[in-house]
Parts: sequence; C-alpha cells; structure tokens
Amino acid sequence: QVQLVESGGGLVQAGGSLRLSCAASGRSFSDYTMGWFRQAPGKERNLVATISRSGGTSYYADSVKGRFTISRDNAKNTVYLQMNSLKPEDTAVYYCAASNFQTIAARTKNAYDYWGQGTQVTVSS
Repeated sequence: QVQLVESGGGLVQAGGSLRLSCAASGRSFSDYTMGWFRQAPGKERNLVATISRSGGTSYYADSVKGRFTISRDNAKNTVYLQMNSLKPEDTAVYYCAASNFQTIAARTKNAYDYWGQGTQVTVSS
C-alpha cells in the first residue's frame, strides 16, 4: 500500500501560479504511475495529468496542456503539479493518485488504487 498527502493548494488570481505537491509513504513510490485529478462542485472527478514510473512519459488533459506540468522525484517520494496561467475554471479539489498501470492505460479514475485526501485550488477572476 501507499499513503498520499497533497499540499500546496490555495487561493490565487487568474493568471497566477501554484505548485501542488503529493508526498507518498509506504510501498516503493517508483512502482506506481502517478496522476493528478480534479473535481469541481457537482462535477465528476477528471484526470488532469499522469506521469510514468520513471518520469519519462507524461500525459495531459487538453484543458491544461501547455499550462500545467507534472513531475516526480522518486528519491523524495513526491509528485508535483506546476500550474501556470490559472483560470477560474481550474477551481476544484485536486487529488493525487497512484496506479499499478502503465501511463498509457492510467487515464481514468478506475485505474488508480490509492488516493490522497485532496487540496482545494480556487482561482478568482
């Protein structure tokens, strides 16, 4: 098993930046594909980005491509989400998650086995 704890959320103005972190503990972090998801009020939880076990491959939802960057540091057991040029529609609770699938398959929430508690990101206009 792996335990995940997100941090770094907050309130930011449109056009601003935030960096989310997700610290993992438990079983070897590098065994997992990692993903960031988000869920706005009244909406489904959707994939934002995912990164392979080595960090060499990543995938982004179209809505964040070019603005967000996912990265990981396996030595620190941490995955990051750098969010730039934030928009009000990015407002949501952001969750990190761990999957036993390879990146290409890990694009839905059903592919993920472990979840953090979430961190709120609010972007004001």
